[in-house]
Amino acid sequence: MSAGPSPVADLLVAPEAVITVGAPTLDEAVAAQGVPTVPVEWRPPPADSAAAVAEVTADGRLAQANRTAINRMAAIRPRLVDVGTAAELVGIGPHQLLHAGPPVDWGAASGPLRGAIIGACLYEGWGDTPEAAERLAASGGVELSPCHHHASVGPMAGIVSPSMPMWVLDGGDGRTSHSTLNEGLGKVLRYGAFGDAVTERLRWMERVLGPILASGLRRHGPIDVGALIASMVAMGDEGHNRNRAGTSLLVRALAPDLVRTVDDGAGNRAGDVADVLAFIDGNDHFLLNVVMGAAKLVADAGAGVPGSSVVVAMARNGTDFGIRVAGTGGRWFTAPAAVPDGLYLGGFGPDDANPDIGDSAITETVGLGGFAMAGAPAIVQLVGGDVGDALGWTELMYEVTLAEHPTWTLPALGFRGVPFGIDVLRVVRTGVVPIINTGIAGRVAGTGQVGAGLVRPPLGCFTAALAALAESAGAGAR
Repeated sequence: MSAGPSPVADLLVAPEAVITVGAPTLDEAVAAQGVPTVPVEWRPPPADSAAAVAEVTADGRLAQANRTAINRMAAIRPRLVDVGTAAELVGIGPHQLLHAGPPVDWGAASGPLRGAIIGACLYEGWGDTPEAAERLAASGGVELSPCHHHASVGPMAGIVSPSMPMWVLDGGDGRTSHSTLNEGLGKVLRYGAFGDAVTERLRWMERVLGPILASGLRRHGPIDVGALIASMVAMGDEGHNRNRAGTSLLVRALAPDLVRTVDDGAGNRAGDVADVLAFIDGNDHFLLNVVMGAAKLVADAGAGVPGSSVVVAMARNGTDFGIRVAGTGGRWFTAPAAVPDGLYLGGFGPDDANPDIGDSAITETVGLGGFAMAGAPAIVQLVGGDVGDALGWTELMYEVTLAEHPTWTLPALGFRGVPFGIDVLRVVRTGVVPIINTGIAGRVAGTGQVGAGLVRPPLGCFTAALAALAESAGAGAR
């Protein structure tokens, strides 16, 4: 699978090449004559967005507003500080669940989201059977709310129920964020699976994993996640679908204090601590949820800046893709989510795939994930493409961002900072949308993970956001 066209930088190794812009038929015609080509992904903005592009470009607030948003985001130094239950941390109670993405109800929920809701109801004891849990949810007996509305994020279906343990991170500016603990891969709740094995794992995480992590982290003290991300990006992780180095760094920091909790009065058993370490060792994605919580803090720091065109959230619920922008408050701009293009597990194919789902695109929102693939070339073995594609995608993302992160740098690109600060205006003007690498959930409730790949947000989210910014700019000028 080719993840996209080559960047213009390829001319450095192909001086006789012809740059072809826009329509692929032009590239094909030139290539058919035996002439090397460098296809550049570009298209004119939609005709109905021309006025909005002009209005926002002329907004006198734009440059300073974007500098303010970017500077606030870059200044955040997220730290991992605690673990607690969702009931304690975000205040949800019986028959209340958080989910990934923009708002959605049961009627519009996708298969994996419905499966995760059913699984959470079984885990919490709100239903004795999957059928009873489904009836409860379908009748309106379960209140649904986006994680993002509660300073939280959750991967894939993103379901959070009251008893679940959650990470707590702070940003050094008085704000906190929360994220669930990672279950691992395969048939897990976040991919829409449910059943006895899923429930048993969640209860072990509640009764053993969460409390042991909490006691170990409190003994250790706050962990500088911003510095950890800088290290893992330099070591070949991109923070979304590759977290192997970062997970190892977390274990390296916490393991001594986890072991010492056996003797310090916390009541932890040596066997349980060993099980926790073995569980983390078997789950290279364990750090993902921590990175997501850190990214949430960074992105939210840029929110609420009038006139700014910086994207501060990208999220999917399996039905719709939604974005939020610094200059438009808490408003969501949505369009139908696309099905990822990727590699599939044995026995599955594209017909089994659900449209894109999860809050984990918060990593791309701050320059990680798909934006940082140049520093994580091994990721192509999971999501498809080749090393050249990984480099090309990162190079392309510099075209739609306003800055580079000051400390999250990519050795493969001469230690350039990751592309940082997605600009709605640049996305619409170029037609180049962000690239996201992601897991793929089965479209049928209960299936679990079926693959991993790449996906692009619908351009309609960005044109709608730009129209709202244009309206705001016009109102300010009147």
